[in-house]
Amino acid sequence: MRKFNIRKVLDGLTAGSSSTSQQQQQQPPTGNREPEIQETLQSEHFQLCKTVRHGFPYQPSALAFDPVQKILAVGTQTGALRLFGRPGVECYCQHDSGAAVIQLQFLINEGALVSALADDTLHLWNLRQKRPAILHSLKFCRERVTFCHLPFQSKWLYVGTERGNIHIVNVESFTLSGYVIMWNKAIELSSKSHPGPVVHISDNPMDEGKLLIGFESGTVVLWDLKSKKADYRYTYDEAIHSVAWHHEGKQFICSHSDGTLTIWNVRSPTKPVQTITPHGKQLKDGKKPEPCKPILKVEFKTTRSGEPFIILSGGLSYDTVGRRPCLTVMHGKSTAVLEMDYSIVDFLTLCETPYPNDFQEPYAVVVLLEKDLVLIDLAQNGYPIFENPYPLSIHESPVTCCEYFADCPADLIPALYSVGARQKRQGYSKKEWPINGGNWVLGAQSYPEIIITGHADGSIKFWDASAITLQVLYKLKTSKVFEKSRNKDDRPNTDIVDEDPYAIQIISWCPESRMLCIAGVSAHVIIYRFSKQEVITEVIPMLEVRLLYEINDVESPEAEQPPPLPTPVGGSNPQPVPPQSHPSTSSSSSDGLRDNVPCLKVKNSPLKQSPGYQTELVIQLVWVGGEPPQQITSLAVNSSYGLVVFGNCNGIAMVDYLQKAVLLNLGTIELYGSNDPYRREPRSPRKSRQPSGAGLCDISEGTVVPEDRCKSPTSAKMSRKLSLPTDLKPDLDVKDNSFSRSRSSSVTSIDKESREAISALHFCETFTRKADLSPSPCLWVGTTLGTVLVIALNLPPGGEQRLLQPVIVSPSGTILRLKGAILRMAFLDTTGCLMPPAYEPWKEHNVPEEKDEKEKLKKRRPVSVSPSSSQEISENQYAVICSEKQAKVISLPTQNCAYKQNITETSFVLRGDIVTLSNGICLACFCANGHIMTFSLPSLRPLLDVYYLPLTNMRIARTFCFTNNGQALYLVSPTEIQRLTYSQETCENLQEMLGELFTPVETPEAPNRGFFKGLFGGGAQSLDREELFGESSSGKASRSLAQHIPGPGGIEGVKGAASGVVGELARARLALDERGQKLGDLEERTAAMLSSADSFSKHAHEMMLKYKDKKWYQF
Repeated sequence: MRKFNIRKVLDGLTAGSSSTSQQQQQQPPTGNREPEIQETLQSEHFQLCKTVRHGFPYQPSALAFDPVQKILAVGTQTGALRLFGRPGVECYCQHDSGAAVIQLQFLINEGALVSALADDTLHLWNLRQKRPAILHSLKFCRERVTFCHLPFQSKWLYVGTERGNIHIVNVESFTLSGYVIMWNKAIELSSKSHPGPVVHISDNPMDEGKLLIGFESGTVVLWDLKSKKADYRYTYDEAIHSVAWHHEGKQFICSHSDGTLTIWNVRSPTKPVQTITPHGKQLKDGKKPEPCKPILKVEFKTTRSGEPFIILSGGLSYDTVGRRPCLTVMHGKSTAVLEMDYSIVDFLTLCETPYPNDFQEPYAVVVLLEKDLVLIDLAQNGYPIFENPYPLSIHESPVTCCEYFADCPADLIPALYSVGARQKRQGYSKKEWPINGGNWVLGAQSYPEIIITGHADGSIKFWDASAITLQVLYKLKTSKVFEKSRNKDDRPNTDIVDEDPYAIQIISWCPESRMLCIAGVSAHVIIYRFSKQEVITEVIPMLEVRLLYEINDVESPEAEQPPPLPTPVGGSNPQPVPPQSHPSTSSSSSDGLRDNVPCLKVKNSPLKQSPGYQTELVIQLVWVGGEPPQQITSLAVNSSYGLVVFGNCNGIAMVDYLQKAVLLNLGTIELYGSNDPYRREPRSPRKSRQPSGAGLCDISEGTVVPEDRCKSPTSAKMSRKLSLPTDLKPDLDVKDNSFSRSRSSSVTSIDKESREAISALHFCETFTRKADLSPSPCLWVGTTLGTVLVIALNLPPGGEQRLLQPVIVSPSGTILRLKGAILRMAFLDTTGCLMPPAYEPWKEHNVPEEKDEKEKLKKRRPVSVSPSSSQEISENQYAVICSEKQAKVISLPTQNCAYKQNITETSFVLRGDIVTLSNGICLACFCANGHIMTFSLPSLRPLLDVYYLPLTNMRIARTFCFTNNGQALYLVSPTEIQRLTYSQETCENLQEMLGELFTPVETPEAPNRGFFKGLFGGGAQSLDREELFGESSSGKASRSLAQHIPGPGGIEGVKGAASGVVGELARARLALDERGQKLGDLEERTAAMLSSADSFSKHAHEMMLKYKDKKWYQF
């Protein structure tokens, strides 16, 4: 766990003085209102720490399972360690070196784990604490570690190396024994050459004194530990990949590089009893079957009633090109080949007993794939898989964007869960998920949290993220509304992107109204409504929008003046505008250039829409004169106003999704009107783009969009041809004459990247102009050049009128400036409280007409939650604007800058969010230089500045987001979400929110040897390893061979861990029914044990005698 050195800022000093000096530089705030706002947040409310990591471990490399504790461990190529128990019990740890984990070995039922890394280090992890820590490390200096084996209930770990030697490590002290098995002694004269690295070590299940050693070249040696010599040597001319014992210790099985399995009798070393090629074609004339691919691993598991299981990975024949990786389960005469979606990294068979000398009774196989974890039920016919309770499918399709919502309406998660429950796959095993170790209880600090992920295939997933868990609620496929191209020749329009034409770029969601809006990579926007009813949409409502930027360089006189403008009264008439006033194709289309076509084709057949999110409207930008539409850079939806707005580097478009009409379509420069600070004039006179002259709306119609295309699925009354909303023209042109002509950039060769793009959009109810006496609905638009422009919205009354009268949109002339691209905007009321945008509460819209009519009058008027609706006229507001470089708080309606803060000089802000925390509000920023900062509002005092991420890649930049209650997240790898908190309270309570990995469990009783076996020998032979490997008999190991490194926990950690172990062992002796008692007794007992070294060692000695070779660990 990384310790963050948090540079807390002294509130009263630098911050206060800088903000006051800034205040003096700018105009003084209107009315003496600023000082009256009491800011509750102080720097001590902030602390940064990682909370949990969700998702599939990226690039997995190793797997282990504790059959008594029922905990699964996965190691990765980047040195990460993930532990899984019952749902809610999930833990992430990291080896500091970042070296790949090559093997993991549990100390079964001891609450400890040994990890072996590619940098030849071994580490002992203590799992008896909620955040596991390394207690000891051992670094091999002269040999490379290749394989480890820790027998059940032993404290001696066998470590095989690349040179073919075997060293023995005491896991209590993490020191080397002087006992070494040298490769040349092991093979002696059986081979003329070096046998290769050690690939396998295991002790005979019936005799711990006999060690089976597998060398890569194909040699296997049965080593007698007491006599220090080889009993038998088994040679085969194919390389060995793995070895497994039969539980009776009389036979073992090897898997080889030619796709064969060899079964050997321990006492017959000359040749295998049986050679099997599971996937080889048997040739008739008795010849050897054709060689197959290597069998990478084999397991041999026995059952009391019936045939043993032989389970293997790999071994397919070479002619199965393109066949998916397989796990093969051989049981008696039947062979099942189970295809996997990804290549197999490792697998383990889960058995009823931890004892290797008992019938194994396998019940499941856990298969670790490159990008998934699969658990197969061996007890059911057909080997079905278990339903996975962990959120490992985040990366099912690559994540392209994320949004995080803490403190959602309480009914949202149940609503999403109920529609998502219908999407569940069938055919899972009927049994409970068997990896169910650990303990987790819902913490007191729980509130509804939702994470939304957008994916490359156009899907969107809603996740329940409450109480630091993660569970998928509902999945939406946005690509359903588009025609899928059958072949490559049939894809003329999707070449804006080579692949993933449906990838999600931006998600705009209103939790209260449940309206969802997405922008995709093919310059498409889809608006969704939530419904619990299934509907069939006969025609998908669709609009096509033409956003222009370039200027026309043809030297020709200005086109004649626009025709007289219709009066506003006529604007409410929903009749289509005569076609001649709205050309649908540009002249360039005659040159064979693609024009007026969208990138994707919307389905023209009826669409069945299941309960959940249902398409309300599809909007697509179209090609213009051979130029593909530019990708959408910002998006906002408002359920109260019935509007959606989006922008890109060409301009901005606003759509009324209730009337299915385009209200606004302007180039970015046209938004400024005559107030353009850059004075970007057209270089030459240009043809008017539209005879109608308003320059507002270019939507294709006629040939491209059939008339019935834009009918609403719910109401035939609204059928109207897509047309220029005439109602806009008078309003816009009267307010600002400069809008009657399209302006464009004076530099036509500006790269698309350097154009002024729309980077932030925010609907609100506030003061649009300095002279305003009362707030009104408007849209604030932020651009990449640091400009904020305000567009006034004139909404018709609610009810029936809202569908008949037009929404009138007009730029207000208000322009504000900041340094750097605008990222986020929000509004505070006069008391400094956050004013969320107005919304209309969700209601089921797919209800029969009669009910609908009654409800309409009651519900149609949008509920504005902005306190502004009840404000007195004299009360002011604050606009909070955050750009890549700075933040400003603007007092409204005066538009004076009340506070200003330069966030970064040398870097830039990647994400800024205005969030609530502990009844206060702050601005949280994540910078490209890895710093996380928070500022109080409205005064913008710095509260936190922590260097968090050493480097930032595009994935983190694209997915990082803050939300309320001090929560944040980002995609830390292509498959994992990292959650963190910047709230000091959450950091303090984190310990109780996390699950316990270790719970006291009785070790099952050892198998009974039986009367005759005890009498005549046979049965399991025990071995006093202490006598063999201890310092007294084997001497000290060479100091230069390995270096011991104490764990970061130091002596306190070791002391705590030791007391924990002793206490838990004592507790395990109590009767099962007493286990539920409180931990008070246990703590007293462990405290007493710690108080005196005498009683400590005495107690340990008793334990040792009781459990014979089952050693307790001091750690």
